[in-house]
Amino acid sequence: MRKFLKALFLWAIGGIIYFAVELIWRGYSHWTMFILGGLCFVLIGALNELYRWDMALISQMFISALVITLLELIIGLIVNKWLHWGVWDYSQVPYNFMGQVCLLYTNLWFFLSLAGIILDDFIRYRLLEEEKPHYKIL
Repeated sequence: MRKFLKALFLWAIGGIIYFAVELIWRGYSHWTMFILGGLCFVLIGALNELYRWDMALISQMFISALVITLLELIIGLIVNKWLHWGVWDYSQVPYNFMGQVCLLYTNLWFFLSLAGIILDDFIRYRLLEEEKPHYKIL
């Protein structure tokens, strides 16, 4: 039960942050982005749980960007293509895939994921009393 509550707490923080980033970037968001953001944050944080501290930070950022892009594709296909909610459409952005994801945002997620990784580690260390973070850059 403790693990579930911890994951729920991290999911809520991730959802709030993702929603806020969208508000700052686009001026609006959608409730599904809260769900997506929370899921992304939990999965980014899970990388340290799976690999402990052996994985290089740059590798975590790369995998995080891919995970976020994949989740955006899945959610985009559901909410935009299947349910026709029109939450976003990247079809006019270069290097897009089905109008749901694009290379530009994957690159942005690479850099933004650094903040997510460090925030997750900080929360786990300070609030959840887990292991103190240490990083291997390359």
